Amino acid sequence: SLHRIKASGLKLQLCTNETQATRENFVRKLRAMGFDISVAQVTAPAPAACRLLRERGLRPHLLVHDDLVPEFAEIDKTNPNCVVLGDAAENFTYANLNEAFRLLIGMEKPVLISLGKGRYYKETDGLKLDVGAYMKALEYACDVQAEVVGKPAKRFFESALAELGVPPEQAIMIGDDIVSDVGGAQQCGMRALQVRTGKYRPSDENHPEVKPDAYVNNLAEAVDIILQEL
Repeated sequence: SLHRIKASGLKLQLCTNETQATRENFVRKLRAMGFDISVAQVTAPAPAACRLLRERGLRPHLLVHDDLVPEFAEIDKTNPNCVVLGDAAENFTYANLNEAFRLLIGMEKPVLISLGKGRYYKETDGLKLDVGAYMKALEYACDVQAEVVGKPAKRFFESALAELGVPPEQAIMIGDDIVSDVGGAQQCGMRALQVRTGKYRPSDENHPEVKPDAYVNNLAEAVDIILQEL
């Protein structure tokens, strides 16, 4: 399907909330599956967060997956003045969450940056709790509003559009998450197709706020529709 998009001359950018791996490792995994993708074609939360930290002179305490830590190698992490939360998976222990909580509650103006706010995602062995559930716990405990870097944040989609060099009305998002993919893209002025694969659930089709521009059964069908429109 990606080959057909490339062959048609359309521009392609992957907009991912992947925070368990660096972009390099993420791309390596995709290439091993036969996807011809480069690091430059991936918009991911960690590099976007690093930009934000630099701009605001923030020094993070990281509660992220071990494999994501290299993305923050250039960032000053001494004497933290904010917490950065990613999908830490096994690192979401009580002790680690409590450490992040204590840091935040001890700050005069707590700053919590979350690399996405997904509720759950799907892996081969089933559904798994995502970063959003832990973000909500820290928000509640510290009475703080997290700043989300990643889907569905408008700024995140805007940076993907900037990479592509196209206005939102000329872009189409294809995704399996009704809120993060479809809702986020539409909020930005893009059209969005919902695939009935991955984390899709039939109840998504009755979502009270988000209505995709179309439903498709898989990525190949999405590409058919887009190419027919050209």
